[in-house]
Amino acid sequence: MALYLLFESSSGYALFHAQGLDEIGQNTEAVRNSVADLNRFGKVVQLTAFQPFESAIDGLNQCNSVSEGLMTDELRSFLELNLPKVKEGKKSKFSLGVAEPKLGSHISETTKIPCQSGEFVLELLRGVRLHFDKFIKDLKSGDLEKAQLGLAHSYSRAKVKFNVNRVDNMVIQAIFLLDTLDKDINSFSMRVREWYSWHFPELVKIVNDNYLYARVAKLIEDKSKLSEEHVPALTEILGDEDKAKEVVEAGKASMGQDLTPVDLINVQLFAQRVMDLAEYRKNLYDYLVTKMNDIAPNLASLIGEVVGARLISHAGSLTNLAKCPSSTLQILGAEKALFRALKTRGNTPKYGLIFHSSFIGRASSKNKGRMARYLANKCSIASRIDCFSERGSTVFGEKLREQVEERLEFYDKGVAPRKNIDVMKSAIESTQNKDTEMEEVEPEEASAKKSKKKKSKTEDAAAAATNGDASEDGKSGKKKKKEKRKKEQEADEEDRKTNGVNEQDGTAKKKKKKSKDEADTNETTKKKKKKKSQE
Repeated sequence: MALYLLFESSSGYALFHAQGLDEIGQNTEAVRNSVADLNRFGKVVQLTAFQPFESAIDGLNQCNSVSEGLMTDELRSFLELNLPKVKEGKKSKFSLGVAEPKLGSHISETTKIPCQSGEFVLELLRGVRLHFDKFIKDLKSGDLEKAQLGLAHSYSRAKVKFNVNRVDNMVIQAIFLLDTLDKDINSFSMRVREWYSWHFPELVKIVNDNYLYARVAKLIEDKSKLSEEHVPALTEILGDEDKAKEVVEAGKASMGQDLTPVDLINVQLFAQRVMDLAEYRKNLYDYLVTKMNDIAPNLASLIGEVVGARLISHAGSLTNLAKCPSSTLQILGAEKALFRALKTRGNTPKYGLIFHSSFIGRASSKNKGRMARYLANKCSIASRIDCFSERGSTVFGEKLREQVEERLEFYDKGVAPRKNIDVMKSAIESTQNKDTEMEEVEPEEASAKKSKKKKSKTEDAAAAATNGDASEDGKSGKKKKKEKRKKEQEADEEDRKTNGVNEQDGTAKKKKKKSKDEADTNETTKKKKKKKSQE
């Protein structure tokens, strides 16, 4: 059976015919030995056809289709022209060697050309790739490398291009930074406590919060200078006047040792640094909440922004999380415990990162596993909606959250929850109603803008009429003449109705006569032009 090889290069499609396979046999080691030597390999593999790409964009489209395992129209026509035709009802006397198995299956389904891909074919294609520039004589030195570089850049650029507002990489980086900031702030605040406790050890028992402790230490500085004047400032920080008075009293009877001014300055600077880190952590959390509402609004409304971001970061991206089934999403983050249980044949873990959700904490110890399984199911639905929907909305996330709440009540009190079909129907109806409302609002806004424009025009006309000559002075000469003519005509009509013809009628008639004369002259000039054209 003859073997043809399809090679997708950066410059075009190439078809090779492999001959003398009986001598080599189907042994990959023999092929590897013959690949390095062009004389031996050139006797076995020969070029039959080559079709270059029309442009760089065409090459990028072909590369994308090949990577997805799809056969384009250009590739189909190239294969049908250069390969021997397969008769219906008879076995083909050749086969096509392809590097991508998905592409081979698609080619065999559509064109009924038998395809194969294995180690033997891959070794032959490796040899073709190695000596490709020598098979094609028209290629100059360096052309193939330039084409490869350009196609690689355009392909990677196309893969990286996504919607800027839905880039989940920002969420992954933000949640990683949030976790590291929590650890750093905790360790730094403990260092502030230990450092300042040498000077004021009683403050640790009064103020428990790390951020508030750093603020109080920054405010007090030296405990010997504490007095009743510091009480209002301490109440602003602590939010309790009794605690502020307790701090002042403890400072008066403190057992701590005195520190030098240089030591106190270093303590204050470090406390200020901890306060800045804590404030930055708050800003970063707000940023994470806004990004999660943009990228995965349904997942954020269902399980929370932090837990949803942890799931996305652990899966690698939102698309990877959407591809995960609910069973794997349930134990995301508990891989070590899972493999340990599989190795020791023990009980597998019931939950991973989902355990941080409030729903599992509210469930009883009996129903924690059930609740984790149900919540993972809803999270997988929400992540798929967020990943593949064009418009972002929290309707489905809110409905799924209601379902989880109903399931909790069912486990605790036995109240029957609604069916999933009914809930999804109501969610779809609510989204459709929102879309119709948005469509109705847009023409209303347009009509309001038109009415505003009309009002502004009428107001301008009224202002021009009231201003009279003062407004006319600022206008151009042509507009002044038109407005004067209109006013004179209106005045003439009013005079005719009331008192007949006044002195102003004469001026108006003269102007009318002038306009008639001008019209007559225009007609005569037109007639002359027509006669000249006929002649």
